[in-house]
Amino acid sequence: MARHGPNIADQLALHARQRPTKPAIIHRDTVITYRQLDLLVRQRASLLMDLGVQPGEVVGVALKDTPEHLLMLYAVARAGAVVLPVDCRWQAEEKQRVAAHFGARRIIVEPGDVFAGALCVAADAAWLEQARTVAVREEFPRGDRGFCLSLSSGTTGRPKGPLLSHAQFMHRFFTHYADLGFGSREVYINATPLYFGGGRAFSVSSLYVGATVVLCAPPYKVEELASEITRTGATITFLVPTLLRRILQAEPAGMAPFRRLRTLIASGSPLTAEERGRIRSEVCPNFIEYYSSTEGGGVTVLSAQEQAAYPASVGRPVFGVDLQIVDEQDRPLPPGEVGRIRYHGATVAEGFYRDDEASKEAFRAGFFYPGDLGYVNEEGYLFLCGRAKDMIIRGGVNIYPLEIESILMTHPDVLEAAVVGVPSKEFDEEVAAFVLSRKPGDAAALTAWCKERLAPYKVPKYFHFVSDFERNSAGKIVKRNLMATLSNA
Repeated sequence: MARHGPNIADQLALHARQRPTKPAIIHRDTVITYRQLDLLVRQRASLLMDLGVQPGEVVGVALKDTPEHLLMLYAVARAGAVVLPVDCRWQAEEKQRVAAHFGARRIIVEPGDVFAGALCVAADAAWLEQARTVAVREEFPRGDRGFCLSLSSGTTGRPKGPLLSHAQFMHRFFTHYADLGFGSREVYINATPLYFGGGRAFSVSSLYVGATVVLCAPPYKVEELASEITRTGATITFLVPTLLRRILQAEPAGMAPFRRLRTLIASGSPLTAEERGRIRSEVCPNFIEYYSSTEGGGVTVLSAQEQAAYPASVGRPVFGVDLQIVDEQDRPLPPGEVGRIRYHGATVAEGFYRDDEASKEAFRAGFFYPGDLGYVNEEGYLFLCGRAKDMIIRGGVNIYPLEIESILMTHPDVLEAAVVGVPSKEFDEEVAAFVLSRKPGDAAALTAWCKERLAPYKVPKYFHFVSDFERNSAGKIVKRNLMATLSNA
């Protein structure tokens, strides 16, 4: 049964009346005003309903990073249906698996992409003409049947994603406005895929509040992103650490446009203290780090000022979130003790859609367990120690890969590092490090570097040098596959 409450698309009609000529979406030479945006969304919602889409049904969106993608996110919501994000870059089998698991009734796809047969509706010239000429409905479904199936990053194994309500997404928007610097006066340049949780959420929340969204779809060169920031007068953006590291490697002149940003946000994986300092001084002074998850939304935020005082922390909890560190029996731990992170609030999902087994593990007693380990200090700052599943137990001693990765990445030759545990007859597990280096790999030099900064048992026994890392849709290194390469060696 649908719950009472607003639909996120309601706000577009208000913007269409109050700021009709303001640019809502900018993509290259295309500018869509708020008056146009409201009409385009209502046209597509009407067309979906004409195609038989019922309130509460799941509609996949498998589009490139274009205005049509953003229009369809709001149109599915306007029609009372639920958005299923599908990465158009996936292989056909991956798309089919996700669509089948979540029960998609229709999937909006790029022309020629027919991975699910008759379920696929191409957003081609014919679709655009139908949307232009459709009889636009005056009334749309009311009630909160859910807005989006927020998939966990990656598609390996069983698909997982909670069904998030409109209300839960709106509460996430409020944290964007309260803690991250988003607002109606901002020009947000989206430089990550719209399929990715951050890119999607920040773009949708910017339109909800009446800001302007600039689409700058990857891949691009640093200079191209900088040029688009200048051209559109962008004031705020969100970048994953991989992109930020590319910016730090660019020529100083290429960084100048980034310094005009009011706010730069990073999320996805931790940055080193040195990287944070360089970003603040060379890229954008108001640099914010944001720790979040697709299932629960924002967890903590660390401002530029706090980064200098607490360089190893990911910040304090965002607005409205109750964060706790607990042991294996879910008992809260005192400050300074490492345990499992859990949190709850109005932004947090209630469980995975169509997956009771996975829900029991990650959602308990109203809390979401993101699978990360960490501790809080006396002042409430959170310090991450890595993923619980990645923890290495060597001779009965817990080793947290994130600590070793951070030390390796302070070496001047190391661009990125990933640490995993490998089987050992003597100690059960040994430490192995995969390194992306600026220069030809020198295991002896890295061993010496680690010995000066880490306890002997934490120093990697094995070093493997890579030309690049395989990453999931969130830009995170797929450690499981790194371990597979070792077992196959």
